[in-house]
Amino acid sequence: MGAVDASRLRWLPFLFAAGAIFWLVELAQFAAVAIAPSGRDQLTQSLTQAGFNGDMSTLLVADIAIVLFIEISAAALHATAYFGLRARRPWGWIAAVVVSAGWSFVLLGIPILVLLLRRTTRHAYGIS
Repeated sequence: MGAVDASRLRWLPFLFAAGAIFWLVELAQFAAVAIAPSGRDQLTQSLTQAGFNGDMSTLLVADIAIVLFIEISAAALHATAYFGLRARRPWGWIAAVVVSAGWSFVLLGIPILVLLLRRTTRHAYGIS
């Protein structure tokens, strides 16, 4: 296969940078809710309305820890994809595929996943 024209993929890393910024904003908003006493009260009330009972402080800590883990992981994966795609490294392509597969659950990642799995895109990032 000949040389791959990767100039059409210049916009791709910035899509993942936007995703990292989105998750960092979500993280800041959730952290503000978790830190504020009224926010913790709202979270406790939501857990109670959802049918959870027992030690609410433990449930609240578990809820906050799970949400923070998900948001930090999502931001880190998006950032990894951004920096890897900018450097044209295979690990950047792999991170981008993982992120796009995750976004496919809400249908947003399907077009990007299709683009990433094309032969020309794989070759541009050194994946055969």
